[in-house]
Amino acid sequence: MALGKLQKVLISESLDPCCREILQAGGLRVTEKPGLSKEELLREIRDCDGLIVRSATKVTAEVLEAAERLQVVGRAGTGVDNVDVDAATRKGVLVMNTPTGNSLSAAELTCGMILCLARQIPQAAASMKEGKWDRKKYMGMELNGKTLAVLGLGRIGREVAIRMQAFGMKTIGYDPIITADVSATFGVEQLPLEQIWPRCDFITVHTPLLPSTTGLLNDSTFAKCRRGVQVVNCARGGIVDEGALLRALQSGQCGGAALDVFTQEPPKDRDLVNHPNVISCPHLGASTQEAQSRCGKEIAMQIVDMATGKGLTGVVNGQALSKAFAPQTKPWITLAKALGTVLCTAGKQVQGSVQVCTLGTPLKEAGSYLTPAVAAGMLAGGTQKEVTLVNATLLAQEAGLKVTTTHSHVAPEPDSITGLVQVSLQGTPHQVTGTVQGSTPVLRQINGATFKLPAPLSGPLLIYRAKASDTSALATLTGLLSKAGAQLLSYQSSSTVAGEQWSVVGLSAPLSNLGELKPRVTEIFQLHL
Repeated sequence: MALGKLQKVLISESLDPCCREILQAGGLRVTEKPGLSKEELLREIRDCDGLIVRSATKVTAEVLEAAERLQVVGRAGTGVDNVDVDAATRKGVLVMNTPTGNSLSAAELTCGMILCLARQIPQAAASMKEGKWDRKKYMGMELNGKTLAVLGLGRIGREVAIRMQAFGMKTIGYDPIITADVSATFGVEQLPLEQIWPRCDFITVHTPLLPSTTGLLNDSTFAKCRRGVQVVNCARGGIVDEGALLRALQSGQCGGAALDVFTQEPPKDRDLVNHPNVISCPHLGASTQEAQSRCGKEIAMQIVDMATGKGLTGVVNGQALSKAFAPQTKPWITLAKALGTVLCTAGKQVQGSVQVCTLGTPLKEAGSYLTPAVAAGMLAGGTQKEVTLVNATLLAQEAGLKVTTTHSHVAPEPDSITGLVQVSLQGTPHQVTGTVQGSTPVLRQINGATFKLPAPLSGPLLIYRAKASDTSALATLTGLLSKAGAQLLSYQSSSTVAGEQWSVVGLSAPLSNLGELKPRVTEIFQLHL
């Protein structure tokens, strides 16, 4: 998996003490330095294997490049827009978050914002502190019977909808992933966005900040809403176009807004914050003792599980890598990587199209993690600094290598129960097939030649093709091994194809010179798996 041992973790923001305690109990060295400047972070990160952040630390491509040993960035919270996930993926750095840790706190803040908009509670409280008694000025509205549009029906959106239904609100919503049948189970009627705008009295957004959600509420959508619509954003700054929101407030098209997040934090442009119909908070969605304790505990446990090989959860990139921790999938990933290396070496090329075919019912869902493993094997030994299951697919694409996957439910005997993996270099005769016996990856076929006894794919290997009638290659190899002080650990030969056989030889150490063997074989190569 190309992951080293995790030793040192930097916590760059204030987190519950339980985070540090869990990491230390897991055998990790922990450095806590909240409030680092960019320059200080660049210095501190150099010798760290892990980094834990909240939302203030910006994990940029520059930070990732400076982090020579970094293997994982843990975000104690939900969103990862303060982490350059693409740059992390390219470098093979795993990014994980705690998607459930602050859900309840963010949902409760959203509900509080809706109540405050309906009854103008913050404005009335401020008026009282000024010595006023303006009962008529702060006329509010009941929530009962009003329609709330929830845009984004994941964990937080769902909790908001359930809670606001208790106030008698009708909840409608939109989510491109959650199905209408699922949202109906928690009382939300899903509608197309174009039908939502004119029907709602309140809108609350709970989506990640993506190109497709940036400016989701804008001049055009505000114009389609009921006059006086109330807007809540406790998700991410930028989902609501701040310029459009200000214009809608000034015209009265938007009756009020409650904002916990801003495009720039803290906001330098104070026009929205200072508007009398705007309630604002300094990004407090996750700022409860319970959420901070939960997020700190969860991210620490996730990193300890990763460090101890127990498993991976909360993975944002490299979902294939999470499968690599499961005992039943580890040997198959090792096999796929080995087959990729053998195919690349035999085919003498890294570019082109590679077809991965999984055979047998047990491997029905295996394509998702075997594809990057094959790509990693194909790229192994190249110019890339390090190829992992996190970045293999991206680096393969950039190298001109396209890896696709198909599946067949039927695997030939004797592998019908366990399954087979077949990897082919399209447009060439090069194809390798393997399986797993016990926990050992083995080679079944190479370029149409079948091994009577499967060849183990581990350690230093010598693979060659020679005339079946000529046994001089093996005799010469025995002499070379004797001279080199190396041992022959295993030897498997294939069936005969066009008068030739393949041989796979397991060695105790690689041979430095194959000159004496080359005249006796059609082709030969060494590799270390």
